[in-house]
Amino acid sequence: MATSPSQHRHHHHRRCYSNPNPPHPQPALLVFSGGTAFNGVVEELKNFTTRVAHVLPVSDDGGSTAEIVRVLGGPAVGDIRSRCLRLSDQSTVEALAVRNLLGHRLPLDPLQAKSEWYSIVEGDHFLWKGVSKPYRETIRAFLVYFQNQILRRAEESFCFSNGSIGNFFFAGARIFFQSLDAAIFLFSRVSDIPPESLVLPVISTNDRLTLGCELWDGTIIRGQNEISHPTSGTMELIKKESFSAPALPSKIKRVFYMSSEGQNLLHEVFPSANVAVLEQLNSVDCIVYGMGSLFTSICPSLVLLGIGEIISSRSCLKVLMLNGTQDRETNGFSASCFVTAITDALNRTYGEPSNRLQNLPSHYINTLLVARDGEIPVDVDCLAAQGIFDVIVVDSLRDPKVGIIYDPRSLIRSLADLIDRYMKSQVNGLIDTRR
Repeated sequence: MATSPSQHRHHHHRRCYSNPNPPHPQPALLVFSGGTAFNGVVEELKNFTTRVAHVLPVSDDGGSTAEIVRVLGGPAVGDIRSRCLRLSDQSTVEALAVRNLLGHRLPLDPLQAKSEWYSIVEGDHFLWKGVSKPYRETIRAFLVYFQNQILRRAEESFCFSNGSIGNFFFAGARIFFQSLDAAIFLFSRVSDIPPESLVLPVISTNDRLTLGCELWDGTIIRGQNEISHPTSGTMELIKKESFSAPALPSKIKRVFYMSSEGQNLLHEVFPSANVAVLEQLNSVDCIVYGMGSLFTSICPSLVLLGIGEIISSRSCLKVLMLNGTQDRETNGFSASCFVTAITDALNRTYGEPSNRLQNLPSHYINTLLVARDGEIPVDVDCLAAQGIFDVIVVDSLRDPKVGIIYDPRSLIRSLADLIDRYMKSQVNGLIDTRR
C-alpha cells in the first residue's frame, strides 16, 4: 500500500556531524549522480566528509556540451565541469575569481556571445580581475588552444551561444592531453579541489558516447537529451524542471550505449567502466545513488560490466536518495519502481543475455532516504518484498522551479547519522566475534 513519506519513522539528528578532532578518518563515499540535482547538496556534503568519489556519466548531449561534441567530438564534459566547480575552493579572492571565470556562461545572442568570448580569450575581460598571472596564463593557454581547434574546423561554424567557459577550458585541456583524466586533474588543481575528493567519469574515454533507451513498446530513442529534455532546436535552452517536456509514449525499459560512428547508428556498444570507479567501489564505506534523472543520470553508470558485480559483493551501506518529484522519465513511478529500475540496470536484465546478473534488489540497496511530502509514493509493502526495510524521512524544501527537494542540511545529517550508526554496529559486531 502506498503511503506518504511523512508517515514513516523520522530520526532526530544532532546539530554537528562529527567531533572536530575525530579519532577515525572521515568516512569514504561513492556517489552515482548527474550534473544537476545532486549539485545542490555538494557544499553541505563537504562539511561532513571530503572523501567522496563523485561518479558521473559522460553521455550528456545537451546545451553547450552538445556544440562542443558536434564540432570537436569527444565525451561530454558538462556534468564533470559542473561538479568540479561545486567542489572548488571559495576561501580566497583568487579562488572565487577562478570559480566565477570557469562558471561563466556567454550570452544567448550568438553575436554577443562571440564578442564576449574573444574578450575573454584575449585576456582583457573583467572576469580576469583577481586571477594571478600563473593561473591566468594556465587557464588562458587552454582557452586559446580550444579556440585554435575550432578555427581548424571553420566549416563547422561553432556557435558560442550560452557557452560555458569551464566547458571550453575542459575541452581544450582534454584535446591537448588526449586524456579526459588529465583534463580532470588539471581542472581539479586549477580550481583547488580537495585531493581526497575525486570526480570520476564512469567511462574514461576520448571518444564520443551516445546514450540510447528502449521503451516497453519497442521504441528506440537516441541521445540523452531526446530521452529526458527534448528541445525543438539547437538554440532552445534546456528546461530541466519537471514535466517541461511531453510525456514519453511508453515507460523506459532500459538504457544502453549506442555507436556514434559509421552507418549502423542503432548498433549497441559495450564500453568499459573506468578502472578507478571499480577500485573505489571496492573500498568505500558507503555507496549512494543520488537524486536526479533516474534513467539518464544514474543508470548510465550502472549498466556497465563490473559495476553490479562489485556492488552486490560489498556488505556496506547502499543508500538510494529518492527523488522528491516525478519527471518525464519516471512519471507514475513509486519508490519500489525506482528500486526495480536500479536493480535491472545493475543486473543488465534486458541487455545481452550472456552479461546478465540475477542479484536481488537488497544486494544493491539497503536504505532509502525520502524527502518529506515528496511526490513519489513510498510503497513500503513492495519495498519490504524487495528486502528493503530501512526508510528514513528527511526534511524538504519547495523549489519554485523543480518542486519538492531535500533540505541539504537535513539530508547530509541523515546520511551522517546513518553512516555513524552503521560503522558503530560493524565495530560492535567485530568485538562480539572476538569474544
